[in-house]
Amino acid sequence: MFALDMLSKKTTMPTAQTALPGRPDPIPTAETHFVNGRPLKGPYPEGHQVVYVGMGCFWGAERLFWKMPGVWVTSVGYSGGLTPNPTYHETTTGLTGHAEVVKVVFDPAELPLERILKVFFEEHDPTQGMRQGNDIGTTYRSAIYATTDEQLAVALRMRDAFQQALKESGVSRPVTTEVGPAGIYYYAEDYHQQYLAKNPGGYCGLRGTGVSCPGA
Repeated sequence: MFALDMLSKKTTMPTAQTALPGRPDPIPTAETHFVNGRPLKGPYPEGHQVVYVGMGCFWGAERLFWKMPGVWVTSVGYSGGLTPNPTYHETTTGLTGHAEVVKVVFDPAELPLERILKVFFEEHDPTQGMRQGNDIGTTYRSAIYATTDEQLAVALRMRDAFQQALKESGVSRPVTTEVGPAGIYYYAEDYHQQYLAKNPGGYCGLRGTGVSCPGA
């Protein structure tokens, strides 16, 4: 019964009353990207945009995007929750409400958002709800947090297109990707940033459905 209760807490979004209190100050993190040396927190080049994507464990997800031409810098952190300045261990309890997300800073003139979201939908399974494979909890949910109205429209269109593609491929499960405007983003701890560049043999739980995403 205790195990079931803990699982329920991890997979149920907290309320303002049940969320952990957090702290007033940001937790320490890296200043620059381990791979390309660029500043994680900016300044970013003029004309670049930011989008936040959650695909389960953020280690493997971040590696997908820092390798894409047109991406200027990436970082990992927590968004979509209630607890201010959470730690990694706090988010894994399910009591902060945050998803693990990748912050992608990109040049839309070189890399349209559609191509980023094509990778997003194809490289994980966005039908699993509050989990991704063996990673279970609200922090592992699928999410896209947009920073412009145009991004939001593109994300909704591509989510619907991928749902249709799944249906045509015989997959009846609904896409559970949370799509909405970006809220506050909290940078994760230093050791999480570009984790798989620092630890090439580290864990990556990404696994797609095998269905192609149209619209890019």
